[in-house]
Amino acid sequence: MILFLIGLIFVSTCQSHIILQRATCSWPGHCAGASCRTENDCDGSLVCVNGKCGIKSSGTCLPSGVLKGKSTNCNTENGSECCKKGKSYKQYKCSPKSTSSAILTLNSFRKGGDGGGGGACYGRFYPDTQRVVALSTGWYNKGSRCGKQITIHGNGRTTTALVVDECDSVHGCDAVHAGQPPCRYNIVDGSPAVWKKLGVSKNDPRYGEMTISWSG
Repeated sequence: MILFLIGLIFVSTCQSHIILQRATCSWPGHCAGASCRTENDCDGSLVCVNGKCGIKSSGTCLPSGVLKGKSTNCNTENGSECCKKGKSYKQYKCSPKSTSSAILTLNSFRKGGDGGGGGACYGRFYPDTQRVVALSTGWYNKGSRCGKQITIHGNGRTTTALVVDECDSVHGCDAVHAGQPPCRYNIVDGSPAVWKKLGVSKNDPRYGEMTISWSG
């Protein structure tokens, strides 16, 4: 009888916790488990991790500020997102300590491409046939990884790429950033050559955004 009462109390406590968790989300369709592309797609204190809204963890970066969007010329090559006037975009000066779960996005580093200006490392442009990447501000770490080869694991394959740029998680919505908002904090922005080496074609629904791990 005592065990039964303890079990009943435990179940009631768990149910109350579940109800409380659900009640904290006030934006239907943007709660825990919902699909997302940026932090702005998730309700309240939830964050966007690997394409899903979820709770913050010790390994998750917290926003350092907010950037108000403004209208400017935007390069939409490779399906890039354009800034919207008046919209708030979260800024991040950090990236996760672990690189075991990151998001590979697509970027053209050639002149006139959706990457905007020349790479932050050397001010240069690079052809789409060269395997180069830009890292989110925290991983870029004030240029400490410039010129280094990183190893990328994705789609069951492995390749290397040269770090030449910062995927700016703080600034954006201007000509230098091709009219695009700040990057997310866990981005490896790869050239078309990186995607090709990983065996992901343009016809693949993951082309342009895919979960990976990296080191280097």
